[in-house]
Amino acid sequence: MVRTLLVRGLLLGLLAGLVAGGFAFVVGEPHVDSAIALEEAAAQAAHGHETPATEADHDHGVEVGRPVQKAGLFLATGLYGLAVGGVFALVFAGLRGRVGPRSDGQLALAAAGTAFVAIILVPFVKYPANPPAVGDPETINGRTWLYLVMILVGLAATAIAVATARRVSGDPWARRLAAAAGFLVPVVAAWVLLPPVNEVPGGFPATLLWEFRLASIGTQLVFWTVFGVLFGWVSDRAVRRRAPVVLAPV
Repeated sequence: MVRTLLVRGLLLGLLAGLVAGGFAFVVGEPHVDSAIALEEAAAQAAHGHETPATEADHDHGVEVGRPVQKAGLFLATGLYGLAVGGVFALVFAGLRGRVGPRSDGQLALAAAGTAFVAIILVPFVKYPANPPAVGDPETINGRTWLYLVMILVGLAATAIAVATARRVSGDPWARRLAAAAGFLVPVVAAWVLLPPVNEVPGGFPATLLWEFRLASIGTQLVFWTVFGVLFGWVSDRAVRRRAPVVLAPV
């Protein structure tokens, strides 16, 4: 059974990753191009270029061109989908029949939604994605560690919420409120206590920054929505196929 779930997660993760890549290509890449154009213009102004750069000068020192990067976007999102789909399938196998809804489809949707909130939304609110030309290269290691800490906080908060809800008996609303409190307390504490990162240069277009960040979180939302719906739908169909056929008495 675990092997079947793992193959299902890998295949559907790959498919969802490619769909998310298509969304990122259509919605996000134009903003990346605009940010790169701003970065190049600022670099030329800083170096005092008075004559237009030739095509050869423009390409000098560039390791990977934009066409290659755009093609590689689908490879990156596909590999991301494979990795996430495999891990999700293993976690789903551990949760199945133990935590959450009894229906495989509902459990898949709940798990995908929870993963999006804990792994994507929680760190994004504190440390949102930035386009090219935003961010100091010398602080990238520190920013990466802070982002990873927020992911761990989101996962820990999810575990605390589940444990808290299971300890509360009686009214379902009481369990939901207890779970929400168990989740929000550590998350809000981390948002307040962890240092902020604000490296947006003065004069950077606020609209471009906002649209890039919306495209970034939108790509993740598309991935987790497509993956959760597909995984839940396929899982429910598999359960129905395995269900025994009950013959009516003659």
